[in-house]
Amino acid sequence: MTRIVIFAKAPVPGQVKTRLVPALGSEGAARLAQEMLEHTVEEALATGLSVELCGDPDPSTWYQGPPLLLSAQGEADLGARLARAAERVLKEEPILLIGTDCPGLNRHRLLKAARALETNDAVLLPAEDGGYVLLGLTRFDKSLFEEIAWSTPTVSFETIERIESLGWSLHLGETLWDVDEPQDLQSSSCRT
Repeated sequence: MTRIVIFAKAPVPGQVKTRLVPALGSEGAARLAQEMLEHTVEEALATGLSVELCGDPDPSTWYQGPPLLLSAQGEADLGARLARAAERVLKEEPILLIGTDCPGLNRHRLLKAARALETNDAVLLPAEDGGYVLLGLTRFDKSLFEEIAWSTPTVSFETIERIESLGWSLHLGETLWDVDEPQDLQSSSCRT
């Protein structure tokens, strides 16, 4: 069975969705982060797959939603934290790494990505801003996470190039919208 691992920060004002603070204020950005986390957990659990919340800080200190596996992201940059989670989970089962920023990443898209992993080494759903909203893997290689310019328009391109250089099969899914910047709050694409 594939495990969905949700990467999320505690929805604490001033510490989460900080790029949205100019539009929503600290409290509003934290409320939005909480709503997006709840939506993501609900959709992930609806797949019937194993679901883990990999939080910053340790979610056992702040998560109060439906029961699921909990783990801490730990220290280091985003790439190292993603790599650590992927390597750990891939010792047991395939993984779908997701965040909470994409309202359109619903149960149907998650199940479709899990099915694609049955015949591919990797699955990637790009984000409109050049990042990705989902990375699925059946194998581990740290090069997928090292020296990536996170939060830039080249993240998905760099990741796809690295998957191809490894000779792995890749299912490239649809491009989805995510919420990172104030202008993203106005987007109407890929909301469902």
